Amino acid sequence: MSDAIPTDRSPWAVFLVFLRLGLTSFGGPIAHLGYFRDELVVRRQWLSERCYADLVALCQFLPGPASSQVGIAVGLIRAGYGGALAAWVGFTLPSAVALVLLALGIANQGDALPAGVLHGLHVVAVAVVAQAVWGMARHLCPDTPRITLMAVAACLMLLMPYALAQVAVIGLAAVTGLLLFKPQPSGVHEALTTGLGRRAGLFWLALFFALLLGLPFLAGRLNSQSLSMIDSFYRAGSLVFGGGHVVLPLLQAEVVPPGWVDNDVFLAGYGAAQAVPGPLFTFAAFLGASMQQAPNGWTGGLICLLAIFAPSFFLVVGALPFWQHLRCNARAQAALLGINAAVVGLLLAALYQPVWTSAIHAPQDVGLALMALVALMLWKLPAWLVVLASGVLGALLENAL
Repeated sequence: MSDAIPTDRSPWAVFLVFLRLGLTSFGGPIAHLGYFRDELVVRRQWLSERCYADLVALCQFLPGPASSQVGIAVGLIRAGYGGALAAWVGFTLPSAVALVLLALGIANQGDALPAGVLHGLHVVAVAVVAQAVWGMARHLCPDTPRITLMAVAACLMLLMPYALAQVAVIGLAAVTGLLLFKPQPSGVHEALTTGLGRRAGLFWLALFFALLLGLPFLAGRLNSQSLSMIDSFYRAGSLVFGGGHVVLPLLQAEVVPPGWVDNDVFLAGYGAAQAVPGPLFTFAAFLGASMQQAPNGWTGGLICLLAIFAPSFFLVVGALPFWQHLRCNARAQAALLGINAAVVGLLLAALYQPVWTSAIHAPQDVGLALMALVALMLWKLPAWLVVLASGVLGALLENAL
């Protein structure tokens, strides 16, 4: 029996799938969404193309790391709270462990991978994102109005490459969808079965805001280094749109001026974080392990890692029950037609900036990206194998030139 469509809906099955993604998903949040789509929509068929786009749209609205939030949502749909936790742990564990080990001095000054290997991994991200854009566009932009909306969204993001602009573009796309598209029947969408009601959603949203408002108050009145760390990293995870790269300046302002982490150590860890797969938010584990006062090491890394990701968990689990009702509403579905087209536009813009511009610098880079795209789309090779091969070829090209 093929494992393409597994019937096991246990948290353990979810963990194993996301652990593989956590070990092989290089290239940042946009590339991660491409890896997720290939594994969860195309290969395993855990959810439909349109359902996946709806989850991406929801997570673009929420602050925090979009790819990790999509993983949490898929895990919740697949196997409840245990599945949500399993998806997060599987996707986060490899990079978090690698960065804590680096902080403890087991790795060597951030040079976790040779420059050529790292560059090859950046190049393969171009192919992964291009495959995702093509696949999603075929399903979500089948007519002239939605193709036009996709192009406009891409142009706006290229002109205004800011995190909050993503939210504005999706909001405008929702209004456009309401005005241009006829409401669709509720049967269009695959059900997002989470088993959670609105009362559960309200509980998680209330917990999110209670911690966001209450932690600064407690940290200011209690002389606790642990509580101060939790407050700083929880706020970083709560208030930043746009993913890991956007949160870095805020984290630097939180940990360097008070002397928690030396600035040179901060920059070395940031460089190393580019070399590991998985979410860039796991940089928090490096910072926690690098603290110059206790708690640090493995304990500090775990505290900061949980604190920065907790808002994402609360927001996704809290918002999904309401998102489920909205997306099954006829007028909300019309808005989602516009949102889904805009999401493809956002991915198209990201394919150029920052994915293409940060990876393609010479003709051989174009050739490597093209071969990776052919391997993914025509040869149907698994993404992890293409990633590994691109890293090896990147190293060979670096040595040959």
